[in-house]
Amino acid sequence: MTATVNTFTQSEITDPNPALTPVAFDAKAFRVALGFFPTGVAIMTTVDGHGQPIGLTCNSFSSVSLDPPLVLWSIRIQSRLVEVFRASRRFAINVLSDAQKDLSTRFASSSISNKFEGVSYGNGTLGVPLIESSSARFECRLFAEHVIGDHVVFIGQVERFDQVGTSEALVFHRGAYVALSRSLRDLALSGRLTEAMLRDAAVLIYGELARLAATNGYDEDFDAMEACVRSMEHLHLEGRVQDRYQAAQEFFRHLGATAHNEVLSTVAESLTTIMGHLLLSEANRYKPELVKARREIVVALRARSPETSLRLVKEYFDIRLPS
Repeated sequence: MTATVNTFTQSEITDPNPALTPVAFDAKAFRVALGFFPTGVAIMTTVDGHGQPIGLTCNSFSSVSLDPPLVLWSIRIQSRLVEVFRASRRFAINVLSDAQKDLSTRFASSSISNKFEGVSYGNGTLGVPLIESSSARFECRLFAEHVIGDHVVFIGQVERFDQVGTSEALVFHRGAYVALSRSLRDLALSGRLTEAMLRDAAVLIYGELARLAATNGYDEDFDAMEACVRSMEHLHLEGRVQDRYQAAQEFFRHLGATAHNEVLSTVAESLTTIMGHLLLSEANRYKPELVKARREIVVALRARSPETSLRLVKEYFDIRLPS
């Protein structure tokens, strides 16, 4: 069975009206805009050439066709798992419930080598892992694949599916888990979220992002962080509290992107949002020593020094949110 795909040249997809053609494309703004569309979260599973279970977290899953029953998902071309899924030619899509945020984080982490350790799962009819307590599971054979932009799109024909969970689905919206954001907000509104708790959480989460960024980052990632730091250095004027808050968010958003771990950076962004709401005036008061601290973090990342990067992030929050 083959798939038909129409491709177009750049001239065919460019708006012929120059007045309507954007001069430049802001990739970061594009990503933010896409985040307004809520998506579910799933773990894609297969087995490698040795029969070992393989899995990764993904929120690009979508239905394509009812007849035949087709679904799709995509993965970065640079991912080391692309060839594993290509070779296997079969996979399962495990749609997560809101009680499975820990699994989502686990399968998105590059620091965990054996993702399935301690995870309850069984093998489906196609011999690929099916994670227990998932909201729904789809077993698929590879129908087609296409390299599009910086991703590979896998289209699968569904051979079997089941609905096993009763909990609500885990939902991803505007760079955050909906359930996670709601839980943090509820803690804040109830008065149970203290400044000390926020600081400790920020050190743990952003410290881990820094450690990953020092290992996983590319030169262009570090260039973007340096440019962000330079753009922040004029925000010392009175009355620029909101601008400093937004700039700090952007700095740590860059850190998350450099870590190349979307789930962990999403958790961090949710935490940052709550911190901004609770500590806007105090946490974002101009402190010149923060400028130096940000520069030092980028230098440590470029030097590929995970432990130094982690230490500098802790020192950053010692300044921003002193205990």
